Amino acid sequence: MMNATHIRKRHSGFSVIELMVSIVIGLLALMFATKLVANSEQSKQASLGGSDALQNGMVALFSITNDASQAGWGLNDPLVNGCNTVFSDTGGFALAGAMRGTTAVTPLAAAVIVPNTTGSDQLSLYSGSAMGATGSLEALTFLAGNQVGVERVVYGFSQGDVILAAPETVGGNCELAQVSAAPGPNDTTLNLAAAGTDLRFNTGALTTVFSGYSTRLFNLGPATGLSFHTWSVQNGFLKLRATDLSGASTGTGSTVIDNVVSLKAQYGFDKRVGAAFTPTLGPQISVWSGSMIDADGDGVVGGAGDYQRVVALRIAVVARSKNPEKPAANGCITTTVEPKVFAASEPFGVVAVPLDVNVGVVGDPVDWKCYRYRVFETIVPLRNTGWRPQ
Repeated sequence: MMNATHIRKRHSGFSVIELMVSIVIGLLALMFATKLVANSEQSKQASLGGSDALQNGMVALFSITNDASQAGWGLNDPLVNGCNTVFSDTGGFALAGAMRGTTAVTPLAAAVIVPNTTGSDQLSLYSGSAMGATGSLEALTFLAGNQVGVERVVYGFSQGDVILAAPETVGGNCELAQVSAAPGPNDTTLNLAAAGTDLRFNTGALTTVFSGYSTRLFNLGPATGLSFHTWSVQNGFLKLRATDLSGASTGTGSTVIDNVVSLKAQYGFDKRVGAAFTPTLGPQISVWSGSMIDADGDGVVGGAGDYQRVVALRIAVVARSKNPEKPAANGCITTTVEPKVFAASEPFGVVAVPLDVNVGVVGDPVDWKCYRYRVFETIVPLRNTGWRPQ
C-alpha cells in the first residue's frame, strides 16, 4: 500500500528537471519569436523608408520639371535672353548671379544654374505671364519723370504689367519696371512705376540710360503671375523662392518637401556653328555642362549668346528615407557609396558628365550611410528655343 501511494504522489506533479527543461524550451521559443518580430520590423522600416524616398523624390522632380517646362516664356527674344538685368523687388526676390567673363552679372534667361561641385546646386527658372508670350513696343523718347514715348498707340499693356526695357543690341543691359497707370485709348506714352506706388518691381524711373540708341519694351505680363523661381536644397529640405508665391520671396524661401538631400542640374548646349545652327529647324544637344561655357565661340564665357545656346536641362533629385536604419556592429552600411547622377549617355551620342553626389546633411547627428537613397532624373527641353525671332 505504501509503495502504491508513493507512486501516485510522484505522478501528480513535475520534477525539477522537467520544469527546467520546460523553461529552457520556453526561453528558446521567446528568443526566436523576438528575433522574428525584430526582423519583421526591420523589413517594414526598410520598405517604408524606400516608399518615403520614392514619394518625396517623385514629387520634388515633378515640381521642378513643371517649372522647367514653362521656363523662358516671353524671354526667348535674343535682345532679352541672357541680358544683364537691373532688378529690384520690394518683396525681396533677387535674381541669380553669374559670371560673364570676369564680370559679375544677373542674367535673365530661361534657366540659370549656380553650380556647387558635389554639393547641391541652385536652379533658377524664369518665365513671364503674358497670355501672348510677350508684346513689344519701340521706345522713341524717354520723357521727364517716368513716361516713355512709344512708336504707336499703346494696347496690350495694362496697369501693373511688368515691363522689360532692352536695347536693340544683342547682349546689352536691360531693366525691369512696372506700368503705373492704365494707358488711355489713344495714348502713345507709357507710364512706368513712380516712387511711392504700391508696385513692387523697380519703383521709380529707369536707372539704366537707354537714350542715344533704340530701345524696345517687352511686356512680361501681370506681376502677380510673373514666375521667377529659384530651387535649392538646404539641410535636407527642398526650398523654393518665388515672386508669385506669398511669403516665399525672401531669405531661403519656403520649404516644399523634406528628406530631399540634393538637387543637381546641367545645361544642354547646342554648339553647332555657322549655318548648321538653326534653332527654328529644331535644337540639338551637343554637350552637357553643370556650369556655363563659351557655347557660341565668341571667346566670352557666360555671354548672352551662350544662354541662347541652352536648349535643354538635365535635372536630378536625390531623396532619402525618413528614418535611418540601425547600424551594424562595424557602423552604418545601409549605403556604402555616394549616389551617382547623370551617368547615362542621353540623348544617344552625347557624352555623359556623371557626378558623385554628397548627400550628407549639415547638423544631422546620424551618419549618412545609415539612410537609403533614391535618385530621380529627367531631361527637359526648353520649348522656347525654337520659337525665337531671328
